[in-house]
Amino acid sequence: MKTHLLIFFFLCFCFFNSPKLSVSLSPDGLSLLSLKSAIDVSSSSAASVFSDWNDNDPTPCHWSGVSCMNISGFPDPRVVGVAISGKNLRGYIPSELGSLVYLRRLNLHNNNLYGSIPDQLFNATSLHSIFLYGNNLSGSLPPSICNLPRIQNLDLSNNSLSGSLPDNLKNCRQLQRLILAKNKISGEIPTGIWPVMENLIQLDLSANEFKGSIPNDLGELQSLSGTLNLSFNHLSGRVPKSLGNLPVTVSFDLRNNNLSGEIPQTGSFSNQGPTAFLNNPLLCGFPLQKSCKDSTGNQQETQNPSPESYKTRKKGLSPGLIVLISAADAAGVAFIGLVVVYVYWKKKDSNGGCSCTGKGKFGGNEKGKRCSCACLNGFRNDDESEEEEETTTTTTAERGRGEGELVAIDKGFTFELDELLRASAYVLGKSGLGIVYKVVLGNGIPVAVRRLGEGGEQRYKEFVTEVQSISKVKHPNVVKLRAYYWAPDEKLLISDFISNGNLANALRGRNGQPTSSLSWTTRLRISKGTARGLAYLHECSPRKFVHGDVKPSNILLDNEFNPYISDFGLNRLINITGNNPSSGGLMGGALPYMKSVQTDRVNNYRAPEARVPAGRPTQKWDVYSFGVVLLELLTGKSPELSPTSSSSSTSNEVPDLVRWVKKGFEEENPLSDMVDPMLLQEVHAKKEVLAAFHVALACTESDPEIRPRMKNVSENLERLGT
Repeated sequence: MKTHLLIFFFLCFCFFNSPKLSVSLSPDGLSLLSLKSAIDVSSSSAASVFSDWNDNDPTPCHWSGVSCMNISGFPDPRVVGVAISGKNLRGYIPSELGSLVYLRRLNLHNNNLYGSIPDQLFNATSLHSIFLYGNNLSGSLPPSICNLPRIQNLDLSNNSLSGSLPDNLKNCRQLQRLILAKNKISGEIPTGIWPVMENLIQLDLSANEFKGSIPNDLGELQSLSGTLNLSFNHLSGRVPKSLGNLPVTVSFDLRNNNLSGEIPQTGSFSNQGPTAFLNNPLLCGFPLQKSCKDSTGNQQETQNPSPESYKTRKKGLSPGLIVLISAADAAGVAFIGLVVVYVYWKKKDSNGGCSCTGKGKFGGNEKGKRCSCACLNGFRNDDESEEEEETTTTTTAERGRGEGELVAIDKGFTFELDELLRASAYVLGKSGLGIVYKVVLGNGIPVAVRRLGEGGEQRYKEFVTEVQSISKVKHPNVVKLRAYYWAPDEKLLISDFISNGNLANALRGRNGQPTSSLSWTTRLRISKGTARGLAYLHECSPRKFVHGDVKPSNILLDNEFNPYISDFGLNRLINITGNNPSSGGLMGGALPYMKSVQTDRVNNYRAPEARVPAGRPTQKWDVYSFGVVLLELLTGKSPELSPTSSSSSTSNEVPDLVRWVKKGFEEENPLSDMVDPMLLQEVHAKKEVLAAFHVALACTESDPEIRPRMKNVSENLERLGT
């Protein structure tokens, strides 16, 4: 009895003298302390992360990386988010985190966590976003993942997970993003799970060890957008035609597999480029430059020669048949020759030696001749013979090596060189692509005149060829080139003057301060028009141009805020002229020079791969740059900082705008925290704004192969606001 009394008094003493250890920290806090215990805190980064995780706090809601929310029925806030990423934490994921029953977001990506993902983690049934990518996690994918009724985002990429995909993934009906790239998952991609995943918008199974065929029912993922990525696996068999049923905006990435047979030509397949199917040696058909008929036909003929072909090779042709064939060939050649001569003289007589290129020396004494060949709105038809173009280019080149010559590309746009030089003008801007002047002609029409430089005298024909390629681009959202001037000491481009400045000034004002003049409707119009113009340059222009420098200052606006893309194709011309376009020369002396309204800034619109020296521009550069421009339209924040702004940074400057927005979405911050405050009153556009954010994030993927084509980007934007 005395022993029991002693034990009782001892327990009472411990209870009353150590209240903090027993009743201080909330249950959620105790569960989080298991994470601290599972991490090696010897490193400085880990120590700093957990420096304020104290067990004597009443609540963990003020700890670093922890977010809480008031839940009805509970007097104290509950933990709803844990976000500790990119801290190089070394340790494992403790099973006790599963007791955080109100945990919604778990962000532990880009650390050095090892071990398996505990099954008990999925007892936290409120989880809807799990980001564990960029660690060293191993083991198989837990089948209990789909016990989470609200799971929407699951990113376990760039780990060492193995095993196969569990069949019960079909229970993840709410899943929107399944990203398992760069693991060691093997086996076949299961069938029967994809038709029920009605909300899946992103599927990335790339860089694993999957084998077997591509399931037919992947074509039933009607909510999919962006890229269906199955690249860098061991998939074999034919590409299922059912993938053509996917939305037309979906890009395929089936590179580096063992797929075979002919690529289907139905539905979404017509929108895919050759990069989607590279490094599948047995694949053939469009868009690959490998004909299925040629490869199969030659193989069959080699392996199974027909009796007729065998006899022909054995016996050869009879002498009489050879004579008949020779006579027929001679008659055919003679007939074709007569037709060519007749067409040549007929065309020469009807044209009178004139061409549709609109070339001729302005201010000369020659009387204009009527041109009877096919022209469209004063422009040469793109389908006309390239032989004629080469002939006229050579003729003009011989003339151009002498005195200066003003050449009109648009025949309805005529003026004299003296008129150009006498006109009132002022500098619009100055950059590495030359000085740009606004020139008002005698008839009151303003034009933009760009001075390129004074070198390149021996490369006139090359210069004219480049200018003609630029002049063939005719699109409502691309600045139109009207004429050019060539002289040994001066090269000028004359194009339409767009009256309302550029997008950079519209967003930030001429003094760099934000402006409230752009509504959501206007920003959407600018986005759509710019995307249409870039898609045309990429897909439909004669050379399928790459702009290479898409940014707000190169997007001009008219009085109705319709956008016009400028400065495409100029880098090549600058290389040809070979001189500094901002010094000396005819226009530099004849027109008044003013300080440029543009300031030199760091170009943060460039894609990551574009920042590598000597990189060759690609269309995916333009896609990334457009995505940054779209993010700037959505957030009102500029990624472009001047050299002096580092010490005077404002809230409207975010050097890494892409990372800032991606982090906001990963942490599921309210949309109001990211969108431009000027747009918050237009609440009816919330869904459109969110959709536009998703388009911009797809454009700014770090891997260029994952980025969509501008054609798909334009189609996605066209759906907004309609």
